[in-house]
Formats: sequence, structure tokens, C-alpha cells
Amino acid sequence: MTSLIRNEPGAAGTLRVLRTLLLIIFLLGLMGTTVELLLVGHVEEFWQFLPLVIISLTLVVLGWCAAHRGSASMRAFQGTMMLFIVSGCVGLWLHYRANVEFALETHPTLRGATLFLKAVKGAVPPTLAPGIMIQLGLLGLAYAYGHPALTQGNVKKSSDIEE
Repeated sequence: MTSLIRNEPGAAGTLRVLRTLLLIIFLLGLMGTTVELLLVGHVEEFWQFLPLVIISLTLVVLGWCAAHRGSASMRAFQGTMMLFIVSGCVGLWLHYRANVEFALETHPTLRGATLFLKAVKGAVPPTLAPGIMIQLGLLGLAYAYGHPALTQGNVKKSSDIEE
């Protein structure tokens, strides 16, 4: 762990520590989400299996980032974070829709705000559970924000600047 967090002075050292902590929190979130999805059997159909595919893809991209530390790998990581956000939004919609259908089967006269609240409070599937994918995507984007790998090729040396 000490090799990840160097004792660098100033803002650069602080940013390095914060970026490392964000990555650790992100990885813990990935592990927890993966275990949760597998434990609840979230693999029955394409839409249920998709979050696990995105998580797996992200782990491959993170391996690429660790091995090559370039802007292309970091851009690919940012792309997977966008996939997290999109899949979370789709998941919210699918969970909500399933709960609306169930609520209407049990109470066919429900409408408006009452139906909405019943669907949002639904436990199977938990309507807001896919929000974790959105949260992880945003956390990953926070990690990548201003990452040194994204700016390595853009920094001009003092000898390259015309006077």
C-alpha cells in the first residue's frame, strides 16, 4: 500500500492519495456488487447478465490501465464508466417497470402517484438497486478526472514553446 501512496508534498501528493482512495473504493464497490448479483441469481436473462459483463470488461480495462498507463487505456476506462451509468439507468427503468406490472396485477385500480410509490417501494426486484451502477460509474469518472495518463501527451516542454 505504501508504494501506491507516496509521500509527495503539495497538491500532487494529495491528488495521488485521493485518486488511490477512489480506486480502492471503486474496486470494493465492484466486488460487493458482483457478489450481490451472483448471490441473488441476477443471471437469468440478457439484461440481468449485462451488469456482470460490464464489470468484467471494466476489470480487463483496469488491467490494461495498470500495464500501460496511457491515455488510450484511461479513455477506455472512462467509456466503461459511461456503460455503468447507462446500464444503471436501464436497470432502474426495468426494475421500476417490473414493479409497476406486479402492482397492477395485485391492485389493478392503482394509478398516478399511488402506483408510482408502490412501484418504487417494491422489494422484488428492488427498484433503486441498479442505482449502484450509476454510483460506481460516477465514482470511476471521479477517479479518471484529470488523471495524469490523460494529459501526458498534451503537456508542452519549455523548449517546445515558441518565444
